Amino acid sequence: MLKLRLTRMGSKKRPVYRLAAMESLSKRDGKAVAYLGNYYPLEDSKVVLKEEEIVKFLMNGAQPTRTVKSLLDKAGVWAKFEEAKRK
Repeated sequence: MLKLRLTRMGSKKRPVYRLAAMESLSKRDGKAVAYLGNYYPLEDSKVVLKEEEIVKFLMNGAQPTRTVKSLLDKAGVWAKFEEAKRK
């Protein structure tokens, strides 16, 4: 099963996260199927996302983690997914 989750990058005490689509049993920083965006928590929670690809993965059954779902809510991608699901 595919999950949308964050992988940690950056140096010590300066985290940067990548939004990755990966198998649910793989390690946190393991091999990803695709990288779908970045999250910079120290830069006023800046989020850069590939919205069309994220919606495509969600439509194919990928499950986001709680943190990723809240990021998608704030960016408005989750609403686009809900709208696409209704069609």
